[in-house]
Amino acid sequence: MGQMIYKILTVEADAQLQRDASLTPTGIDAADGYVHFSDAAQLEATLDAHFSGHDDLMILAVDAAACGAALRWEPSRDGVLFPHLYGPLNEDMVGARFKLNAARDGLSAFLNGAAA
Repeated sequence: MGQMIYKILTVEADAQLQRDASLTPTGIDAADGYVHFSDAAQLEATLDAHFSGHDDLMILAVDAAACGAALRWEPSRDGVLFPHLYGPLNEDMVGARFKLNAARDGLSAFLNGAAA
């Protein structure tokens, strides 16, 4: 596997992805016209900035290469490049999933295992 990128989404959105085989964009993804991802180094800051207090979250690991030309690295927070998918996030792109609890137990192990 190549470089992993991570999608943070609700348990309900993950269930929709698994059921329909493609994620229906909502919220900021729908508004911006692309699917927001973070790399491993960006993930905790993204959680802090946009998902603080949520306890119904999933983290999906996706091999960046599986996104093909639809993946672009673009400036976002503080000019740092973030991965944005200008196409559908399909179930077959997901390499691993992790149910996140409020304490973030196991997140580091997931990131290390999913990136291996």
